[in-house]
Amino acid sequence: MKSLQSVMLFAALLSLPLLSACGTTNGKAASPHKGYGPPSHAPAWGYRAKHLYWYYPDAFVYFDASRRVYFYLEGSNWRVAASLPVYYRSRLKGYVKIEMDTDEPYKFFEEHKRLYPPGHWKKRKETGCQGNKHGNLHHPWK
Repeated sequence: MKSLQSVMLFAALLSLPLLSACGTTNGKAASPHKGYGPPSHAPAWGYRAKHLYWYYPDAFVYFDASRRVYFYLEGSNWRVAASLPVYYRSRLKGYVKIEMDTDEPYKFFEEHKRLYPPGHWKKRKETGCQGNKHGNLHHPWK
């Protein structure tokens, strides 16, 4: 009899970890993140957000079309604002549409400055050039 009680006690002790893992859920997998997939701070593998910028070569200014903000140089620092200082407004001539997978377009400023030097839009207007793989040149008044 004593051995039967020992076996039952031993079996009960072994089953305790199994019982403690039981619980109810709301039908979703238990996860520290909301929903399924990667957490919000880590985009899905292979996915990169695309941002469309208008780069104004004569003013060295970027405009983010989706967030409706400008990036401009102030001294040696880049600033972000919903509107430009008065000084820049008169310098907004033609612009180049550039699609990038970064939310900091100024990181590629030196490359853009080389590809689209100030006055570039005037030369393209005269030659009738239609653009290249980096973007198409547009005039804000058209």
